[in-house]
Amino acid sequence: MARDEEMRDGKADGRTNGARAESPFRLHGDLLTTTLLAFLRNWNAYGYQLAQKLAEAGLPAFDSGTVYRTLRQLERAGFVSSFWDTSESGPARRMYSLTRAGEIFLSGWIEVLGKYQAVLQETLAGMEGVDAAAASSDDPPGGEDARQSRTSARRKRAPR
Repeated sequence: MARDEEMRDGKADGRTNGARAESPFRLHGDLLTTTLLAFLRNWNAYGYQLAQKLAEAGLPAFDSGTVYRTLRQLERAGFVSSFWDTSESGPARRMYSLTRAGEIFLSGWIEVLGKYQAVLQETLAGMEGVDAAAASSDDPPGGEDARQSRTSARRKRAPR
């Protein structure tokens, strides 16, 4: 199998948790960070639970190892805290929770993303207006009858 096919199929990079192979997009960086913080805003969770939630949300593909690395980076930055949960049977698991600093950081990003969304919507609406204008230049308002009426009116006004 070619390397490109392996990457699309998720075989070469260890993607797990239902990551969709058909999308060329990857969930990483600030989008992954803000999504993890948003999930932790409502409930404390294990890394595995967060990876499951990402997959269930239908977001672009991600590497589950990246989720754990991002959580550790967020902890070093002071945006999340963690502790070892030994309450369930089996091995101890690390439970993550949002800190006050993480809440402030997330609130800032939510504001930025809201502005970004508004810019995209405005831009796309403008593009739709351009598309509509281009379509209407091919077929003027009122259709063929209106075009014939305007042509007749011009002929009547034209000097002879």
